[in-house]
Amino acid sequence: MEWLELLNKALDYVEDNLDDEIEYGKAAQLACCSTYHFQRMFSYIAGVPLSEYIRRRRLTHAAFDLQGGHKVMDVALRYGYDSPTAFNRAFQQVHGISPSAAQKEGTALKAYPRISFKITIQGAAEMEYRIVTKDSFRIVGVKALLEKDVEQSFQVVPQLWQQIAQNGQMSQLIPMMNQEPAGVLGVSACMDDLEKWEYYIAVATDGEVPDGMAEYEVPACTWAVFSGQGVMPHAIQELEKRIITEWLPTSDYEYANAPDIEVYLDANPTNSKFEVWLPITKRN
Repeated sequence: MEWLELLNKALDYVEDNLDDEIEYGKAAQLACCSTYHFQRMFSYIAGVPLSEYIRRRRLTHAAFDLQGGHKVMDVALRYGYDSPTAFNRAFQQVHGISPSAAQKEGTALKAYPRISFKITIQGAAEMEYRIVTKDSFRIVGVKALLEKDVEQSFQVVPQLWQQIAQNGQMSQLIPMMNQEPAGVLGVSACMDDLEKWEYYIAVATDGEVPDGMAEYEVPACTWAVFSGQGVMPHAIQELEKRIITEWLPTSDYEYANAPDIEVYLDANPTNSKFEVWLPITKRN
């Protein structure tokens, strides 16, 4: 399938540049999707974040080089570490020993093989969805700036949800809700054409923007909408994983250049009701 070929081309680029700079945007271009969506797909399909996969692969090659007689400092610089201290710390986290100890013959080391994406048959459980085409709509809420490394950026998101629950802004938001989609929205505005990535906890509304909040115009797009229910955050994370690994690869769609949206219909953490809105466009 074409999408598998594209993902493996992106992996080829990563492997060819383990001893050089790896640009997430370049890898995403090869996979024909945005930087944000590529990182999410990789994490869900591979079961490990892209940044961690690159770190493990580099340190696997570093161990080979050390056992081949290369100097510790030369190996550290080759794989992007500016100081022996930083390299020593990272190497021990993966291999459990220091780089100098790894140079000794007979030392036990760990190797993380290259990933290769292949199709597997899964998805015994049904997935209900609907396709929604929607004009642009306005949201108002609290926003946070995100890093362009998905794993770093989404450490911010749970903190933002906790913050607005504690400071009263969530109670302020809910009465403002008067447009579709109805619910408290988690909006990831992380398109490549944006200078900054942003995450919003917001509602769709035509009301005024309260002090300390911001507005954002969600662009017109088509979304695949999936419903879910269960214990948070596991339930929505599991649904998102199934969408990326089971539904999207076998559908006639690919990621569109628009925000991902989570719609929370019931905030009960032990049995929450929610929807995942995946921006899509027809495959060429």
